[in-house]
Amino acid sequence: MFTSKKKKINLRSRFRKIIHKKHKVAYKIAAMLLFILYILIFEYLMVLENHPENANIITAIYWATTTITTVGFGDVVFTSQGGRLFSIIIQIVGVILISSFLITYVITPWMDNTIKFRLPRKVSSEMTDHIIICGYNQMVETLIDELSEQNLQFVIVDDEEELIRELSYKNIPCIFGVLSDKQTLINAGIKKAVILIANKSDEKNANVVLTAREFENLYIIAIVEDISNLKYLQYAGADTVVSPKSMFGQFIGKKAMDRLVSRVTGATEIFEGVHIVEFPIYLKSPLIGKKLKEVSNQQHLAGAKIVGIWKSGTLSFEPKAEDLIRENSVLLAVGTPEELSKLKKLTH
Repeated sequence: MFTSKKKKINLRSRFRKIIHKKHKVAYKIAAMLLFILYILIFEYLMVLENHPENANIITAIYWATTTITTVGFGDVVFTSQGGRLFSIIIQIVGVILISSFLITYVITPWMDNTIKFRLPRKVSSEMTDHIIICGYNQMVETLIDELSEQNLQFVIVDDEEELIRELSYKNIPCIFGVLSDKQTLINAGIKKAVILIANKSDEKNANVVLTAREFENLYIIAIVEDISNLKYLQYAGADTVVSPKSMFGQFIGKKAMDRLVSRVTGATEIFEGVHIVEFPIYLKSPLIGKKLKEVSNQQHLAGAKIVGIWKSGTLSFEPKAEDLIRENSVLLAVGTPEELSKLKKLTH
């Protein structure tokens, strides 16, 4: 359907892993070179200070190890100012290296593993009559605001660890698991849920719908990317199949007639009281030339959210705050009928 926030998080995660691996190798090489350098300088200084008995590899390794770790038993020491300055430098560098190693390769990985282990995997047994949303993206981000305002319970299910971790940080109800796995849906409370929304790729949605259809008294909504796959999702058991792209086409066809109608038309009700509608921008609309962030910040819209825009023949489900609204733009908005009516007036 579009490049979702989930995919961006996944790319960032892979990039961090690559950089982390390169830094780890560089750290090991640098530490080894420094250790060898310390040994060579130690032997050289010991000879200068007339302590040739200490200028051997075993004593050098012993002294470098105890000095770097700041243990320093004091049985092998320098007497010259240069030697003592060298010892001070090694101790300071040693503290920095050890601290960096502990934070980067011990503490941080341990915290990541702990958080990963604690990823939510099951909803509370007290959650009932809720909505299960399989897959997270910008449209869902907008819809959960509406659900929260109407005090409707919901849970987001996804198989991306980074995404679930971010949602958990934001205290958004979510669980981690394979979307088409029966146990995952049971963990999401499907036996007590009233609606399930399949919001991944068409192929994954079909698998989710097939699995969810085993449970009775559940209304299933599937979001379709390719309109030609609509019938397959219906065959799989979806009660409603929504195609945002086809909705845009329908509204463009109605553009000439639509401006003569004062009320919101062609709305698709996704949840009770929550609709998704497309609004073509007309020639004298006060929105023309404004940025999306300017429109979204207008208080009199009272909650209507713009979740997509058609501009210059290109459909985008990730509108940017800096995007300009033009004469040929078409807005995709989500909200209650009252909220959408206020936005509709601005598009005329």
